[in-house]
Amino acid sequence: MSWHRRPLVGFDVETSGIDPETSRIVTGCVVRFGGGQPSTARSWLSDAGGVEIPAEATAVHGITTGRARSAGRPAPAVIAEITAALAEAADTGLPIVAMNAQFDLTLLDREARRYGIRPLFDRAVPCVIDPRVLDKKVDRFRRGSRTLTDLCRHYVVQLDEAHTAEADAVAACAVTWKLANRYQWLKRLDLANLHEQQVHWAREQAEGLRDHFARTDGKQELAASVRLDWPLVPAPRAGAYP
Repeated sequence: MSWHRRPLVGFDVETSGIDPETSRIVTGCVVRFGGGQPSTARSWLSDAGGVEIPAEATAVHGITTGRARSAGRPAPAVIAEITAALAEAADTGLPIVAMNAQFDLTLLDREARRYGIRPLFDRAVPCVIDPRVLDKKVDRFRRGSRTLTDLCRHYVVQLDEAHTAEADAVAACAVTWKLANRYQWLKRLDLANLHEQQVHWAREQAEGLRDHFARTDGKQELAASVRLDWPLVPAPRAGAYP
């Protein structure tokens, strides 16, 4: 049976910022999608480790510092449970689907290290599917941006509550399913091969972005910030994280 006819495990987080090395997870969701069964989701609200959630981040996902602190659970417990849920999915052979997986999985890794929790990639060997990487591979020259909202519009996937972790996790799975149905060769790859192919595709895509920045006036300084690793940026050092 093709991988796209089995359950997909969607993963998404909303955060305190855009740097995976220092930002904190505010909300997270792990959803089981497809496989002939209704979708089920498990969601978390964290206290963000006590850090202030900037107004710019709140404007995206709607969670204020006050709400996180009053209604959120302790960050270490949230990070441990999300990591365990994804490790269980990986151990049962189900793929983890994440839009812009490099960011979400790197952030989860750093959060785990921050709290002394064994990181996902130290306890499992997940096969990851990133609809952003797939879309750039199959339709390289399509003009315009490729946010999740853009992909949902292009592949005719409903997304009613963008920037909520559950809605985004479900949408990423639905877009992935649509991609597999539209581009038949994708679903003929087994999961391990699909994962390895995405490692190469993501690197090529990142190299293209880096080169674009390097030759564009006013953006040259951004070239050095482009990471070529996928789906996880290796931890830069051992020890505690701020």
